Amino acid sequence: MHAAHDAHADASYDLLVVGSANADLVIGVERRPAPGETVLGSDLATHPGGKGANQSVAAARLGARTALLARVGDDAHGRLLLDSQRAAGADTVGVLVGGAPTGVALITVDPSGDNSIVVSPGANARLTPEDIRAAGSLLAASRVISTQLEIPIETVTEVVRTLPAAARFVLNPSPPAPLPPEVLAACDPLVVNEHEARYILGADTASGTPEDWARALLSLGPRSVVITLGAEGALTADGINSPTRVPSPRVEAVDTTGAGDAFTAALAWRLGQGDDLATAAAFAARVGASSVTRRGAQESYPRAEELEPRSAKEVEPRP
Repeated sequence: MHAAHDAHADASYDLLVVGSANADLVIGVERRPAPGETVLGSDLATHPGGKGANQSVAAARLGARTALLARVGDDAHGRLLLDSQRAAGADTVGVLVGGAPTGVALITVDPSGDNSIVVSPGANARLTPEDIRAAGSLLAASRVISTQLEIPIETVTEVVRTLPAAARFVLNPSPPAPLPPEVLAACDPLVVNEHEARYILGADTASGTPEDWARALLSLGPRSVVITLGAEGALTADGINSPTRVPSPRVEAVDTTGAGDAFTAALAWRLGQGDDLATAAAFAARVGASSVTRRGAQESYPRAEELEPRSAKEVEPRP
């Protein structure tokens, strides 16, 4: 499997996503079961998911030349995930197959939309630092490299150590976990929601505004920070300019699953295309807002033409 990387050494990617690929198994329930209780639910729905696979599909749908470096099982769920990547136009040369079953998220959703999730990492937990080193040509061919924390932290650390000099590193530390200083120092930006910001800062977020959190996060070492604020949009900070608020379009949210992954992917792609942080975040906020107006994660992600009229106006304000 590793040999395939070298065949594509001459390829160039706008975005390489290193991360997780899960099958999301979703059942609707009237209420979630108590210990020892059985409840009946809806028909089982199986969707391609996982933060890495979600980001890769989101960027590819927008038109980015995208590759995914991940591990799936040699099973039906793995094939579902590979098919979803290819349908979106992402390159699957970096997807390693075998070694463990594909990761699975077991999701129960009640009528209010609240969900309970159990994740079996499966093959995601077997994406190793050795896999990253073996994919050196893939990393070298990539302008921006984005990752999350549904793969082992030592694998994320290896991405930072293998990072090409010209590449930009984007990290969404989700699910939140302690981050080594060398990983924090490479982030440009570190992308967090309010929950993740609170986890990283601990007591420092007990009071204060998102602007205060951004300054506190920057003091930990990342080159730049983006805090997503749901319907309120996002906040960007780079230590040079004062923190900037970026609004989100007002939409009727139907399903927020995977919206953060769509935001991060769009942000990473636009930064690689030369946008400044606030401009990239404004575009990403529109992509995230669009994704919540449809059900599901990957199937809800917009194509560029669905955003075109407004984004053109936003990037080139009329005098």
